[in-house]
Amino acid sequence: MHTHPEAPLRYALIPVHGHGIAVATVARMLDADSGGSRARPLAPAEPLPYGAQPVIVADTTVYGATRVEELLLRWGSLPKPWLVLLADAPARPPADARYLVRALEGRLAGVARVPYLPVLRAVRGPAEALEHKDVRTAAERLRLAMEGNKR
Repeated sequence: MHTHPEAPLRYALIPVHGHGIAVATVARMLDADSGGSRARPLAPAEPLPYGAQPVIVADTTVYGATRVEELLLRWGSLPKPWLVLLADAPARPPADARYLVRALEGRLAGVARVPYLPVLRAVRGPAEALEHKDVRTAAERLRLAMEGNKR
C-alpha cells in the first residue's frame, strides 16, 4: 500500500475477509449518509488515499485476529490503522483471538467493537440494515468510539 493524493476519504476500510455485508455495513455506518465520500472499502491492492484513516475490518474469530496480525507485520510506514472487530456470534470472542488483539494494540490507532447483529444475515444491503434500530445504535457507538478517541 502506498499513499495516493486524490481521494478525500476520512476512513479507508481494509477488509481482511473480503467485502461482505458486514464490511459494507461498517462502511455505511462510518460514512454517516455522506454517499461514500466519508468512508468506503478499498479495492484489493488499491493504495491508501492521502489523508484517509486506514481501518482494518475483521471478525472476532482466531482466523480474523491472525489475518490482522499478518497484515500488520507488513504494514510499513503507513499511519497506524484502527481495527474494527465485528462480533461473528452472540458470544465473547475466543480467548486466543482476544489475546492476539490485545498483543497487537500497540500497532493500532485504536480498537472499536461492533456487537453481533443478527439482522445482517437477512438484509439485502447496508441501507436496509440501517433501517434497524440495533444497527443504527451500533453505528452511533462505532462513530463515537473512533471519533471520540481520535483527538
